[in-house]
Amino acid sequence: MCKKFIALILILWTTCEVNAQTLTIEDQLKNLSDITFKKVKSSKSTYELKIKQPLDHSNPEKGFLHQKVYLTHTDFTHPTVIVTQGYQLRKNREQEVTKLLNANQINVEHRFFGESKPDSLDYSFLNLKQATADLHHIRTLFDKIYTKKWISTGISKGGSTTIFYKYFYPNDVDASISYVAPLTNSFEDKRIYDFLNSIGTKECREKIKNYQTRLLKNKAQIIPILKSYASQADWKFTYLSIEEAFEYSVLEYPFAFWQWGNNCEEIPSEKDTFQKDVIHYFTMDPISLFNDKSIKKYGSHYYQAATEMGYYGYEIKDFKDLLVSLPTDKNPHATFVPNKMKVDFDGTLLKKLHHWIENDGNNFIFIYGENDTWTSCAVPENDKIDAEWFVMKDKHHGNARIKNMSKNEYQRLCSALERWLELKIEK
Repeated sequence: MCKKFIALILILWTTCEVNAQTLTIEDQLKNLSDITFKKVKSSKSTYELKIKQPLDHSNPEKGFLHQKVYLTHTDFTHPTVIVTQGYQLRKNREQEVTKLLNANQINVEHRFFGESKPDSLDYSFLNLKQATADLHHIRTLFDKIYTKKWISTGISKGGSTTIFYKYFYPNDVDASISYVAPLTNSFEDKRIYDFLNSIGTKECREKIKNYQTRLLKNKAQIIPILKSYASQADWKFTYLSIEEAFEYSVLEYPFAFWQWGNNCEEIPSEKDTFQKDVIHYFTMDPISLFNDKSIKKYGSHYYQAATEMGYYGYEIKDFKDLLVSLPTDKNPHATFVPNKMKVDFDGTLLKKLHHWIENDGNNFIFIYGENDTWTSCAVPENDKIDAEWFVMKDKHHGNARIKNMSKNEYQRLCSALERWLELKIEK
């Protein structure tokens, strides 16, 4: 009797599973709560979703936001990649690991960015605990549709979000791939200064410093040009004055230079003309980061950095006598919180995260570029966890990617994924 009962249960279970698979993805989406969707023109089955998320996952009565998500459906029997964005999500793009695994993809805009904002921006609800709870809610919803292996991935701040997501929800995914992701250790992570004082050749670093010095010395001549340029670009400078923005941009120059992999030969020297100095400055475009539009666009990011994620500042010991608009009693910090609100930094989560990842950060792939400034804040390598690190030679923030790996690096990455996901990758 018992054997017959078990057999009946198995038949019913199999029948339900088959019936579920015969439903289309649109049928499945219609059956999910908290989701509205529309088809996106694409060669694949891609949908733009709006997912209802509580502002406070521990107290839904405090209100909701609707989070923008793109779903690219491949097959119910394939793995699923959840992309943890760090900012706004302007358009959908299949990630490398999605293509590698021929997987479904759920691409998630970060809360308080882009279209994923509540009517009233109460920043007390913008923290990593709430942001990762958004991801967990999405994971829970789609677990009813996609029952195979799950992988999370993100780039830059999105890569950091991947790390925090696994910290808060270690059982949500079977593997995590984090690209060029900083994991800072404080409000002002001074490892960045050590990196900028050692990367490249001594001659290149001196060339950068001399160029910064000339820009600051020629501030009076550059500001009128900058004002004309800003007018044409329709830039406003009210959060920072244009003079403050200029000095910030000069201090930012080496960080951006190495982050995006520029060529030392292209930096003007003392022998070059003032005109060439100015042309190079506008070609590099460090000033655009500090106009009102950019500061507002990244306001939520600055808030997170200033309250719990940490960030970087600018070492000014070589330029104190040349700075006029910025204070010189301490290193200026690179965060510009919305409305200049007063916030306090709490490093408790970072300390817990560093301890956790050192001892329990398994099934991670960390990809960094050797020349990327953010690699100074990379997750430290250690042999206590089952994880793989790739610090790609001569690569930077924009090209440290799987497609640019050496043959040996690529094979090592695939071997790790095959082990963790219990599948065979078609190479």
